[in-house]
Amino acid sequence: MKLLRYGPARQEKPGLLDAQGRVRDLSGVIADVAGAALLPESLARLRSLNIDSLPLVAGTPQQDLRLGACVGQVGKFICIGLNYSDHAAESGMPVPPEPVVFNKWTSAIVGPDDNVEIPRGSVKTDWEVELGVVIGQGGRYIEEADAMSHVAGYCVVNDVSEREYQLDRSGTWDKGKGCDTFGPTGPWLVTTDEVPDPQALRMWLEVDSKRYQDGSTATMVYGVAFLISYLSRFMSLQPGDVISTGTPPGVGLGQKPPVYLRAGQTMRLGIEGLGVQTQTTVQA
Repeated sequence: MKLLRYGPARQEKPGLLDAQGRVRDLSGVIADVAGAALLPESLARLRSLNIDSLPLVAGTPQQDLRLGACVGQVGKFICIGLNYSDHAAESGMPVPPEPVVFNKWTSAIVGPDDNVEIPRGSVKTDWEVELGVVIGQGGRYIEEADAMSHVAGYCVVNDVSEREYQLDRSGTWDKGKGCDTFGPTGPWLVTTDEVPDPQALRMWLEVDSKRYQDGSTATMVYGVAFLISYLSRFMSLQPGDVISTGTPPGVGLGQKPPVYLRAGQTMRLGIEGLGVQTQTTVQA
């Protein structure tokens, strides 16, 4: 299934994408694509629905029908840094002996095609296409062998980053990662039955039609199952938590000379089987 949230910002309704690429309304079945609706038993119930009997929503998604972030009421937006060895190299940093963990504030989350704001005073706003993992069954101290049973599905995330705030100022990475609009998520949450191997997905990103990133989740240093197990040692994972798993090479920081975003540009990015995002940059 491809679950989604549609409608005006902060008024989104739950839906799913049917075989013809149309949106079907799920608001008579679940309150939101969030929390308990992502538990295995709830997803099994959604799979059993007669999709053709669900109300059809007017409009074409990502054209004249806005999509919000594909997960609502996110409790934690956890990110992994330097998780592709070639990206670590272009950043001038070693491959970490353990995953680098940081957070995006949930106020950064926006829809897949919403504008991305260049923060006031920013000179180093950057892009990062990433595989998002959405937790279904929560837990603590999850064994790696059991980790994939805790996944509800996958989505595209653009881990927008302000490198000066992240790297050149004292403190943690978080203040360069969690600015408003720095977390476009979606267009849809693709459930695990449609993604047989999350470690074999092509991913790419373009700015103004120039391709900068062209990689694969196959080159992750730490794979999805390990990351879930690892993170669950330090925190309980809960339904609807989003884990953004790192980016392949080709970010603006790694260009020679570096290239950063400015207002009026267009980012387009996608992951095989998970959909495409398109954002325009605007000045905050």
